[in-house]
Amino acid sequence: MAKSARLSGFPERLPAERVIEKRIIDILDHTFALHGFSALHHRAVEPLSQLAKDGEIDKEIFAVSRLHSEGTERNPLGLHFDLTVPLARFVTENANELSFPFRATRIQPVWRGERPQQGRYREFIQADIDIIADGELPGHFEVEIPLAIADAFARLAPLGVPPIRIVVNDRRLLEGFARGIGLTDIPAVLRSLDKYDKIGPEEVAKLLAADAGADERQQQLCLALAAIESDSPDFADEVRALGVSHPLLDEGLEALTTMLAAAAERAPGVLVAQLKIARGLDYYTGAVYETQLVGHEELGSVASGGRYDSLATVGKKTYPGVGMSIGISRLMAFVLGEDSGISATRGTPSAVVIAVTDEERRGEADAVAAALRARDIACEVSPSAAKFGRQIRYAERRDIPFVWFTDGEAGHEVKDIRSGEQTPADPQTWEPPAEDLRPRVTGA
Repeated sequence: MAKSARLSGFPERLPAERVIEKRIIDILDHTFALHGFSALHHRAVEPLSQLAKDGEIDKEIFAVSRLHSEGTERNPLGLHFDLTVPLARFVTENANELSFPFRATRIQPVWRGERPQQGRYREFIQADIDIIADGELPGHFEVEIPLAIADAFARLAPLGVPPIRIVVNDRRLLEGFARGIGLTDIPAVLRSLDKYDKIGPEEVAKLLAADAGADERQQQLCLALAAIESDSPDFADEVRALGVSHPLLDEGLEALTTMLAAAAERAPGVLVAQLKIARGLDYYTGAVYETQLVGHEELGSVASGGRYDSLATVGKKTYPGVGMSIGISRLMAFVLGEDSGISATRGTPSAVVIAVTDEERRGEADAVAAALRARDIACEVSPSAAKFGRQIRYAERRDIPFVWFTDGEAGHEVKDIRSGEQTPADPQTWEPPAEDLRPRVTGA
């Protein structure tokens, strides 16, 4: 098969990189289980009508069609761009089988047709947690979700992952403020404020004027709001000092101050109110979150999410929810960086290669391998009965630490190819040192 060009934005990990990625996934999966989240796995496709109905995301969707369909599909499909829309559909289809509030976790790929850049891909792995209620979602879940994410990142710290800061806001606060100063194109206001860090306040002011129709006074008030940042509930005094009033603003302020007060007791300094955060997807209705690696803010948000009250509906019945997604592929951009100090001890699961004396005696090597595998020791049989030096070099190239000989001076013997030490061994009892049994991830 001819060598094909790489597809931009569709990463494929080398074996040692996949060891690191899988370790991260295992830690997240374990942490979310500790918090009571049930594991799901969504199908890859959804109807395009479902994917494109909320927010201006149609340009990001990869459409799917059968090669020989001849345009006959009545309900065209697309690859899901997140795991929240599929969860909403899953809940409405299976509501009678679920117990609410329903706690769900999913760790699987998603696809977006955006421009690839550092840490941003067209195919990437997300780890999501969500809590969905039947009818009413208490506000304390808006605290529980980011604190579960904070716990997950704390458990990644031994791998060298830096501390995080979760910046939070509330869509009700933003919308109430905008309406309180006389602006009515709320999506335009949110889109403008959400670009504050990328383009700066002066350009945001221009966007507010051009897209939301804001006059100079309204622009300055929006910029003053966007500049407020605090890990204390006292930030509400700064907002009120701007002299704006609206019932929705009061609702958002109460929710956000309650969140910060609760988080300060359980995880001081982790949650920070940052009133320029809006998040791009239109289905968010309450709390919104973005997560930064402290000292590596240039990577952007490595975990984000928010509250959505009307994404999952059946007739007049609604299932409000709140959730966050960790971008595992985005996180890997840091983990695999030159300065991270994170690496895998080896890319192959095998701890030992069983040497083959000659092809007629390959069965002896196979028997040793079977005995080791029965005791959960990963191994492989040498691919050829070459000279022992070549078989040792085969193990070296694959970073496999041990080679097993079936006919050493003392019978069965194992050689540690790093130290050169060779000792007698019994297939029924031998074990490698604990640190060599499985590939390990070592941190900074």
